[in-house]
Amino acid sequence: MSDCLFCKIAAGEIPSACVYSDDLVYAFNDIDPQAPKHFLVIPREHIASCAEIGPGNSAVVAHIFEVIAKLAKELGFDDGFRVVSNCGESAGQSVKHLHFHVLSGRDMTWPPG
Repeated sequence: MSDCLFCKIAAGEIPSACVYSDDLVYAFNDIDPQAPKHFLVIPREHIASCAEIGPGNSAVVAHIFEVIAKLAKELGFDDGFRVVSNCGESAGQSVKHLHFHVLSGRDMTWPPG
């Protein structure tokens, strides 16, 4: 999508602090971190939210979680980490592009909000 913020970030049109990049996904530090370690992982393909995951695009979601596991090991998230994806405005989704927040470096409380 030409007007999507995360599509522009993945394409390099908007600067970001890259954590990981490959042909399918892009990971970058959150500009408003909610934990000492907080980055986002997005598919390069535009998928609006978790509600749009289906047989034609679910493989990229599996790959995203493989990347999250790899990065958690590399970045030393030994004490644990949280993965969050908000789906829809009432759930707090502000950018209409599927993304997963990965947070670590502090105790996470429950319920989360």
